[in-house]
Amino acid sequence: MNRINDLFKRKKNDILNVYVTAGYPKLESTVSVMKALQDSGVDMIELGMPYSDPLADGPVIQASSTQALANGMTIATLFDQLRDFRKQVYVPVILMGYMNPVLQYGFEKFCQHAADAPIDGLILPDLPEYEFETEYGPIMQRYGLDFIFLVTPETSEERIRKLDSLSTGFLYAVSSSSTTGKDKDMNAVENYLQRLKSMQLKNPVLVGFGIKDKPTFQQACQHANGAIIGTAFIKALENTADVEGAAKKFITDIKS
Repeated sequence: MNRINDLFKRKKNDILNVYVTAGYPKLESTVSVMKALQDSGVDMIELGMPYSDPLADGPVIQASSTQALANGMTIATLFDQLRDFRKQVYVPVILMGYMNPVLQYGFEKFCQHAADAPIDGLILPDLPEYEFETEYGPIMQRYGLDFIFLVTPETSEERIRKLDSLSTGFLYAVSSSSTTGKDKDMNAVENYLQRLKSMQLKNPVLVGFGIKDKPTFQQACQHANGAIIGTAFIKALENTADVEGAAKKFITDIKS
């Protein structure tokens, strides 16, 4: 079963995808936070693999990565944590990270272990299109993993169509060419999202970067199939002893 395709068949709009850093705020928090998100009504989870040099991430997510690494999180530890997670978490889960630690782990071994978990897809922002087509994409396909490319307001129409053709699952529309967590003028983003909508792309579109609360989520959903929230959720987990309660409150505030 392809959980991502199944989700978009059942639900066309208002898809809520939430990013959480594996091993944050505590090393053993990973699955409990994911379950709290699911139980609060999240449609999809983007599980970040902490890395010391995350190019696309702003200071809040960088700090969560630093903390998770200090807690002892590694890719091997993550796969150990995910061994039985499907007994509790049934929503689609995507691993988001960077090529360097994945290559150090071994790319095919990584895909095999992700599929065994089972994880549904991957986001690797620094994997170039050419390398995906010629080397890494066929390995992901062999293990049944979706791969999601990112596009920005500056991406040409030709390149958007190309990345849409290569992506499976959905297309990640970055709201602007900056790092995560920056405040965005969502009105300025509307033209870009309307342009994507008018292109009648193969994949559903989820908007990320700058989505932080109910108004920005609703605004993003007017022009796309849904949105991705990361920085604001990581902030909600800071300095709390009740991680599950904080997760539930955050999602309830967005969905209520």
